Amino acid sequence: MKAAHRVRSAHHVLAVLWVPWVLLVLSLSTVACHRTQKTADQTPPPAIVVGPADAAVVTRGTVATGPVLSGTLTAQRAATLRAELAGSVLDTLVEPGTPVNAGQLLAHLDATSLQDAVNSAQSAVTNARNSLSVAQHEEERQRVLVSAGAVAARNIETAHQQAVGANAALAQAESQLATARKQIGNTRVTAPFAGVVSEKLVSAGDVVQIGTALYTVVDPTSLQLEASVPAEQIGQLHAGAPADFTVTGYAGRTFEGTITRINPSADPATRQVRVYATVPNSGRVLVAGLYAEGRVASQARTGLTLPAAAIDHRMHKPAVLRVNNGKVERVDVELGISDEQAQRVEVRNGVQAGDIVLLGAAQELAPGTPVQLTPEMRQQAERLAQKL
Repeated sequence: MKAAHRVRSAHHVLAVLWVPWVLLVLSLSTVACHRTQKTADQTPPPAIVVGPADAAVVTRGTVATGPVLSGTLTAQRAATLRAELAGSVLDTLVEPGTPVNAGQLLAHLDATSLQDAVNSAQSAVTNARNSLSVAQHEEERQRVLVSAGAVAARNIETAHQQAVGANAALAQAESQLATARKQIGNTRVTAPFAGVVSEKLVSAGDVVQIGTALYTVVDPTSLQLEASVPAEQIGQLHAGAPADFTVTGYAGRTFEGTITRINPSADPATRQVRVYATVPNSGRVLVAGLYAEGRVASQARTGLTLPAAAIDHRMHKPAVLRVNNGKVERVDVELGISDEQAQRVEVRNGVQAGDIVLLGAAQELAPGTPVQLTPEMRQQAERLAQKL
């Protein structure tokens, strides 16, 4: 019994000694967990990567406002040459795209039957001239005879009437000869002015009728922009106003023209007004038939500009989200005029040249969010900063 009591006493002592050690270990574990949690809470969130598609650089440039033009380039001088007689096409000498001079031969039509008409008319003219000469000599002879009293005076009148008839016959024969020769000339298709052949509508061997289109020649040195303008903006237009526009196929290039005419009535369906602008093209760079978009600049300013998409209008004042020291910050801005064609806006206050502002989906970032620029975005910003 004593031995058993000693064993229970020993177990009791061990239990008393074990409990504090367990509590100590649990306490240390709890402290370690709190420290780990606190360290995790202090870890900053990862930076959002921003590239050229999500940001833009504030630059210094020119913005302009005015009615927007959209239309097609056409040649101011263009001629479609048509057959003036029926016949076969013997040959065509010029292909589309070839420069031609005024009067240059483009095609031949068959002139065989017409040459016979010319020869016949020429013979008729010769006969009429001979008849006129005989009639004139006879009239003169009768005058001499009447003076000598050899014949009656009425013979002079008869001879004179014959001479008049012979003269009329000669005039008719000469007219027929001129007509035949003109028909021969119509077999030669020539350029009406210096330009470029834009269309060849026939080939050798084709049989054409009067009025059949043969060639089209245009003068590319002066083009015309036929464009439409919204009726509510027509008050900002006037003849002589300059127009700047871009043309499909000429990326990155801007061309200039001058408003020459304004249609006095609007299209009842579209409420658009047709306007016409002369476009110099001495270097023959532009091509007729292309689509063009532009604007008649009524007001222009030079200053700080940025894409219109960068402006946040959700608050009471317009603002932008700017990247400053690696974080997003919201900055109120004062806006100037807006360039609808270039999709840029003038900024009078709030940002500086070289600032980076957010676009698109990046505008959903909250102020204070850390951001990191891609190498491409940094290079773009540095290049623009050097230009500024």
